[in-house]
Amino acid sequence: MNTSAFAFFVGIILLTLLITYWAAKRNKSTSEFYVAGGNITGWQNGLAIAGDYMSAASFLGIAGAIALNGFSGFFYSIGYLVAYLVVLLIVAEPLRNLGKYTMADMIAARFNAKTIRSVAALNTLAISTFYMIAQLVGAGAIIKLLLGIEYSTAIIIIGILMTIYVVAGGMLATTWVQIVKAVLLMGGTIALSIMVMSHFNFNFVELFNQVAAKFGDKAVTPPAPTTLKAGLDVISLNMALVLGTAGLPHILIRFLSVPDAPTARKSIVVATWIIGLFYLMTPILGYGAAYFVGIDTIKKANAAGNLAAPQLAEFLGGNIFLAFISAVAFATILAVVAGLVISAASAFAHDFYSNVLRGGKATEAEQMKAARFASVGIAIFSILLALGAKNFNVSYLVALAFAIAASANLPVIVLTIFWKKFNTTGAVIGMLVGLISAVGLIIISPNIMGNDAIFPLKNPGLVSIPLGFLASYLGAVLSGSATKADEEKFDQIFVQANTGIR
Repeated sequence: MNTSAFAFFVGIILLTLLITYWAAKRNKSTSEFYVAGGNITGWQNGLAIAGDYMSAASFLGIAGAIALNGFSGFFYSIGYLVAYLVVLLIVAEPLRNLGKYTMADMIAARFNAKTIRSVAALNTLAISTFYMIAQLVGAGAIIKLLLGIEYSTAIIIIGILMTIYVVAGGMLATTWVQIVKAVLLMGGTIALSIMVMSHFNFNFVELFNQVAAKFGDKAVTPPAPTTLKAGLDVISLNMALVLGTAGLPHILIRFLSVPDAPTARKSIVVATWIIGLFYLMTPILGYGAAYFVGIDTIKKANAAGNLAAPQLAEFLGGNIFLAFISAVAFATILAVVAGLVISAASAFAHDFYSNVLRGGKATEAEQMKAARFASVGIAIFSILLALGAKNFNVSYLVALAFAIAASANLPVIVLTIFWKKFNTTGAVIGMLVGLISAVGLIIISPNIMGNDAIFPLKNPGLVSIPLGFLASYLGAVLSGSATKADEEKFDQIFVQANTGIR
């Protein structure tokens, strides 16, 4: 066991538990549990969004993907960063103006049907579960490396901690855990990048030249697709990454924790600068790991490359720096899974239990109890799935979650805001077709079926995202035109979405 790492891990756990204890005293109502009472400031929410978004996929997975696959691994960084332009320009302000606690509130502001809330809650649970599996896989790998704890035991420990944060502290605790994580992650990444660049006279060109000299030009240049399938895979992956963020429930719910739309915009600007700086450093980590640690050594520690960044930290900074970087990765995972659990629990308790099962008549105490039970159930289910996924690259797993979000949620969000003829049937069919097609194509893809795959692409986005939009359109058109009352409702919603006037 790495005693330095153990000390850092314990320190982070104690700090986050103290935050949870502090937040629990203020967590007395459903508004405080779901969205921290809407009292988070712009810079706080910006940091929290960055902390929520820069996941194990960002820190562990992308560094590993670049180290093992060269420039093609950088596609993840580009996609994740560009995605925030979609969020800023299309989703953030209307969501804040129309929503209350969850993404379904925004859609229900126009189509107040139980079916809408049920399907939206189902989408949220599916997306959050896929995303959470990736985080738990990264947690299991890193804790096993440092503390000698078995993969399965490590995942259970993480699962217990994330459940405590959400059940006790709600959104307020989750927000501050994410802020602490964002500061630690940026500090650790900047320090590690400086250590790498110091060996190349702080010259990026020299870094790339040295990597090219050691591994060949293909390591630092965008790969030319060798087959049509390879080219389509790249397009499909980038479609999922760029469009998926605007449909991620745990990101969307963050815009509801601020008091107004201008604050939501400010938080996105803050988050984009932080996230942009971080992703610009991922090639330094990836190429640095390949150059100093070696590809074979990285694969030996973890076949998917998920431990490339900690291994680089150990090579350059020794045992203490390895312990610190690994503890930062641990904090990264804790913060993200807490955000995922609370978005899924809120969807179940607020959308399904309160508004569908109880017809909007559930008391605050009953909603709080339902949210806490949901948190425990979601954590247990995700742990069980993660136990069988340890050999997947975490960036890759997250990309699948992005594809589901872009297919199931984004079409309905966009059409709800901008299309006057859209209706309830179109929204329900669009969400279901997007979800079922994305998950179904993943099941019959090479990810699950290997060489016997029926669907040839590794990411379903190229097919499932257009299907989500097409199904939404056809469902609305074929079910009959929107009524006059529906169109008048759209006019009201359009004004509210863009001005905040209710």
